[in-house]
Amino acid sequence: MRLGIHTYSLYHHGIAEDWAGFRLPWTRQMDIWQLVDHVVELGLEGIHLDDGAFDSLDKSHLHRVKACAAERNLYLEYNFAMLNDKYDTKVQHDIDEGITIANAIGADVAKLGMNISRPHPIAASKFHPEVMVQLENVVAQLKKNAPYAQNAGVKIAVENHTDAFSEEVLWVLDQVDHPAIGACVDTVNALHVTENPIVAIENLAPRAFTNHFRDGKIIIQPDGFKLTGAAVGEGDLDMKRAYELIKKNPAVNRLNIELDLKCPLDNMQEALHIEREALERSILYCREVLGI
Repeated sequence: MRLGIHTYSLYHHGIAEDWAGFRLPWTRQMDIWQLVDHVVELGLEGIHLDDGAFDSLDKSHLHRVKACAAERNLYLEYNFAMLNDKYDTKVQHDIDEGITIANAIGADVAKLGMNISRPHPIAASKFHPEVMVQLENVVAQLKKNAPYAQNAGVKIAVENHTDAFSEEVLWVLDQVDHPAIGACVDTVNALHVTENPIVAIENLAPRAFTNHFRDGKIIIQPDGFKLTGAAVGEGDLDMKRAYELIKKNPAVNRLNIELDLKCPLDNMQEALHIEREALERSILYCREVLGI
């Protein structure tokens, strides 16, 4: 198993997408070349990245990224989502465009977020008619672009993002029924749709091309509870069981650490320090506890 990083783990460094309308109050603190250097220094073997890591989407720049990663023996995976102005539009593309970008940087896997808009209550919205219209559109787009992905040597991994039940992802895969289309299993996202994370991993891991290996902590408050990010192994998810399920799939030989941390926005240096320290602890957990 090769250990890599999802660039959202360094979001406060300005190297990943903005999420849920959030914007950093400071400028970018790391570029793609510094990211590659940092990943190598940490002893990691790959990067799962989105458009936030690039200086531009110009082909010459993307080819330089490809060459830089190859020179350092790093795998690259591309992360993008379908068009929907409800989410961060800077990482959204038509599927064929996403495949083209992935191919340009030498990524053999491109994660696809479906960007489903769900009705409430969320717990009762699995396969809801409003959702099915959107899922059917995803299926149509994937069927149209699957041959292009296969010819480009890019596998499309549909994620159980914060907007989809694992069974809905499986339904999409079954409808498309193409070897270039599989899953990206995120170990936390199931909670956003009130699904048991381990059940979601059990469902998706056998069909997965890649993953977001993420932990989370449940905090009880007077007005309820919240889910917040945590270094891998320091939260409330069963990361040992998650890894056992992921590694059962012989087609998966990469684990992408993802962090989603709350950091102070009035002290940039402290925020960057928190991210880097949490990433180092996550790597240590994966190496020493999981034996990667």
